[in-house]
Amino acid sequence: MSPTFTSFSVRNYRIYYAGSFVSNVGTWMGRVAQDWLVLTELTDHSSQALGIVTGLQFLPFLVLAPWAGAIADRFPKRRILLVTQSLLLLTSLVLAGLVLLDVATLWQVYAIALVQGVITAIDNPARQSFVSEMVPRDKLANAVALNSASFNAGRLIGPGVAGLMIAGYGTGWTLLVNVGTFVFVIAALLLLRPGDLIPAPLTRGKGAIRDGVRYVKNRPDIQVVMLLVFVLGTFGMNFQVTTALMATQEFGKGPTEYGILGSIMAIGSLSAALLSARRANPRLRTLLVALAGFTLSTAAAALAPTYTLFAVALIPTGLSALTALTTANAMVQLRTDPLVRGRVMALYMAIFMGGTPIGAPIIGWIGEVWGARWTIAIGPIAVGITLVAVMTWLARRENVRVSYESQRSPRITIETVPARDAVTEPAPEAAR
Repeated sequence: MSPTFTSFSVRNYRIYYAGSFVSNVGTWMGRVAQDWLVLTELTDHSSQALGIVTGLQFLPFLVLAPWAGAIADRFPKRRILLVTQSLLLLTSLVLAGLVLLDVATLWQVYAIALVQGVITAIDNPARQSFVSEMVPRDKLANAVALNSASFNAGRLIGPGVAGLMIAGYGTGWTLLVNVGTFVFVIAALLLLRPGDLIPAPLTRGKGAIRDGVRYVKNRPDIQVVMLLVFVLGTFGMNFQVTTALMATQEFGKGPTEYGILGSIMAIGSLSAALLSARRANPRLRTLLVALAGFTLSTAAAALAPTYTLFAVALIPTGLSALTALTTANAMVQLRTDPLVRGRVMALYMAIFMGGTPIGAPIIGWIGEVWGARWTIAIGPIAVGITLVAVMTWLARRENVRVSYESQRSPRITIETVPARDAVTEPAPEAAR
């Protein structure tokens, strides 16, 4: 089997992947339909309302992270996922019903977004760490990358289908299709063989939350990754808001063109996920280079004069963003003790997605005051400044040196230089 798909040799992972893929397509259809509902049917293109909805969806990640991680480490993860996915199905059904009955209001969408945010905050650390229970350690980085490929394949298909369905049948029916896709992931979870899983030890007793925080506090390598991911997630990954604003306000496009933007961006994201699946050892070098690429590509997207050029710029944006996120996720999972992995992944997701309640309303406000282009431009500014700061810190504290070799195959090398013996030949970074 190709190294890219080596995790598919595991039966449980194969089944889970198939169910998750269908569900991911539906999730992206639901996101596009919800955004279109808020932006064009319940408001007069209010970027602030759209930012509030997005913020409410992700606020629970920030607030509930310690408890969500403790739940993931205390109870069987498969059981947690069966409960959370069933609840997400029910809440999605309520939203679809309200829209189909033509009684949906903005406050109802706010309330459902918040409830789904709470459920997803509990679901996410269990789902992230459940991967390590389906595949052996030597296949974990591959499985994490393939999960990202599934998510972004859904992103490739879902928005385009959603745009066509909204134009042809309306927002309500699009939301109802999303409800049906939850059945697939629930069925996949029920079909897994429990005896083939590799469950992590379950924690018992008090102090579980403090133990997770203490573990990260003593790991500066994980802290650096989380800082970079926080800035990327807070200011750079608000495409749910920014592409909608660019499509409708800057270029005057409809639901089909808006949906297509998500699919075009997913071309780069899916490519990044498949490339990441071939890397057995995620490295800090890959993360830093990917963030530099993100800074350049999003700056180009913010300056794009036409819809076509904007769409083209989204491909390298998706490629660099997903490379950074997949690398960061795999680095944290592989470097974390299995006993606290659920809590650490909960903190990781809180850092990444919990920044959205801060960033999304700010992005919405920027869109109202300065225009749609600045909602994207704030991303490369924030990420670029943070990247320079982290590289400076690494150079001073960790004795890291960055060099660029211009040969037939140009490459960037990150090396750890011995602190005291300046004559010793620098050793290339192995673990990071």
